[in-house]
Amino acid sequence: MPTVTTPNSNNVSQTLIDEGQFLNLSRFQPELFAQALTFALSNQTKVSIRAPGIIMFEPPAIGDKDIVLSSGIHGNETAPIEICDAFVQGILRGEIVLANRVLFLFGNLPAMNVAKRFIEENLNRLFSGAHSVANAVANAECVRAKELEVAVSEFFLAHTGRERIHYDLHTAIKPSKNDKFAVYPFRHERPWNKQQLAFLLACGINTILLSGSATTTFSYYSSNQFQAEAFTVELGKVFPFGENDMSQFEALKAALHHLLCGEELSLKPFNNDDFLIYQVNQVINKHSEAFRFTFSDDVANFSDFGKNHLLATDGDERYYCEYEGEAIVFPNEKVAIGQRAVLTVIPTKI
Repeated sequence: MPTVTTPNSNNVSQTLIDEGQFLNLSRFQPELFAQALTFALSNQTKVSIRAPGIIMFEPPAIGDKDIVLSSGIHGNETAPIEICDAFVQGILRGEIVLANRVLFLFGNLPAMNVAKRFIEENLNRLFSGAHSVANAVANAECVRAKELEVAVSEFFLAHTGRERIHYDLHTAIKPSKNDKFAVYPFRHERPWNKQQLAFLLACGINTILLSGSATTTFSYYSSNQFQAEAFTVELGKVFPFGENDMSQFEALKAALHHLLCGEELSLKPFNNDDFLIYQVNQVINKHSEAFRFTFSDDVANFSDFGKNHLLATDGDERYYCEYEGEAIVFPNEKVAIGQRAVLTVIPTKI
């Protein structure tokens, strides 16, 4: 366990201002944030903490964007957690001066502490009400999903007529032929936002997966409920805390800094040729414990196969590629029965 200062209830805010260790305190002393806490920094930025891992910053003169940055929805996906933790520390210590409202969400704190994807249930399958069955929540992840939904709702609904943005930052279980990529949630007839894609390109992300249906992911929740410009952003492969090559994220960190601080960022005009854009073709769910892929466990995301190639079996069921060059994303035999085991995707343009 990392060494952390032990503040009493009267000086938590000053400890945060001095040391910036909101994430460490949230992980290892969550009782400090059992009650909501509000205070101001020396630059008059308002800080509001509603629960462990949930912190909002509001500069005195706010810009025209409301930004949500979430990480740790899966507890072992550490690079995004470290990126967001560095931003929070810099803001609390006055080293980063914001121009826009921003809500930082560190999702699954208990899973972080045991270096696991989740404790009981995949948190990123529990949004848009999936956390509740018959108006009751089933486990701690369900409770957290509801708490995160409430935090996002209150944040976005506090102001109207502003651009809403949510980047849900992840890393993938599998290696990927395209190291960084973003999943663009289904938009229900709203057009794809090419300006947002240009921003992702500035972040070093040129591979985009267009979702074709509603899901229970966090980014879809923000997109569908609040018309936010939202993405699930995959930043390479899972590594333990402290073992990430943070130099791989310099473009992302620089672009996010410009966004948060209202600094002009020169974006390249959108051009399909700058991107690898895919659309979902098949969503293959696991229906029994007999589910098996025909490819090896170390096959990378975006590996492609020929038409009619057998991808998976599930008892008597057989799943084949429908197109030449159809590729796989997020393959995982170990998901719970009823959940998605793999997506297949095909190239497209917008």
